[in-house]
Amino acid sequence: MNLLFVADPLSSFKIYKDTTFAMMRAAQSRGHQISVCEPQHISWLCGGLVQAHGSSIRLTGDADVWYQTASQWLRPLREFDAIVMRKDPPFDSEFFYATHLLEQAEREGARVFNKPRALRDHPEKLAILEFPQFIGPTLVTRSAQDVRRFHAQHQDIILKPLDGMGGMGIFRVRQDGLNLGAIIETLNKEGAQTLMVQKFLPAIAQGDKRVLVIGGKPVPFSLARIPQGGEVRGNLAAGGKGVAQPLSERDRFIAESLGPILAARGLLLVGLDVIGDSLTEINVTSPTCFQEIFDQTGFDVAAMFMDALELSLKP
Repeated sequence: MNLLFVADPLSSFKIYKDTTFAMMRAAQSRGHQISVCEPQHISWLCGGLVQAHGSSIRLTGDADVWYQTASQWLRPLREFDAIVMRKDPPFDSEFFYATHLLEQAEREGARVFNKPRALRDHPEKLAILEFPQFIGPTLVTRSAQDVRRFHAQHQDIILKPLDGMGGMGIFRVRQDGLNLGAIIETLNKEGAQTLMVQKFLPAIAQGDKRVLVIGGKPVPFSLARIPQGGEVRGNLAAGGKGVAQPLSERDRFIAESLGPILAARGLLLVGLDVIGDSLTEINVTSPTCFQEIFDQTGFDVAAMFMDALELSLKP
């Protein structure tokens, strides 16, 4: 197969931990051809097809010069056997426009994973609202008064922007309410921007677990991202320590409950974030942690992904 990965610049990859790299490596090991482009290289002209400028590459196995460019091309996206959308967040206007171009490519015959419409329909903070039976106390609002009432009820809360990633912009406010007003002003911009507020979950001390779901089925290990040095955030980008561990019964129940629903919507790969027994986010844009789980457990998550991708392409 000829696979196109729509991703960030290859120069930005940290291949020792990059999940997209792990996917590429698994694909090449099975004899598939790898092509890459960035979202800004996709275009459409009336009367023609969605196309992109990109490159065909081959992985070298060398950590320093890890790929070689075999050729550069301009071709319609429908000529590829599958397109894997792996552009990292944030989900901004340009990401939104890219999903529309990819959806047009689908109408022309392309196969895109995750499905562009599903990417738009599942914003990573707000997608949990559909599944209240699995989440802790949560508020989504622009109102400072609503936030204050929520804090008065729950005493210890987490506030976060809806467009954040990697733990960016997350605040904890305890019972004393210290700096609550300033934090609300920072996040909601005087009522112009919606934010999410959640009851603080003490189980974060045991880790913010990333539970991967591939083709509707859970990976048997999660990566618990454990806060370090007094941090409240477990995100690896915020200095959290990643510890792979078998799924708990609750982790598996949540994953098996949501997996088939999300897979049926065209979400081949999903990253569920679970703290204690509570679902906190549903990540669909560019879920990670393949290599950390493999390095610590030996379970080949990238191979499971390629199995699911190949199965999805069968008639």
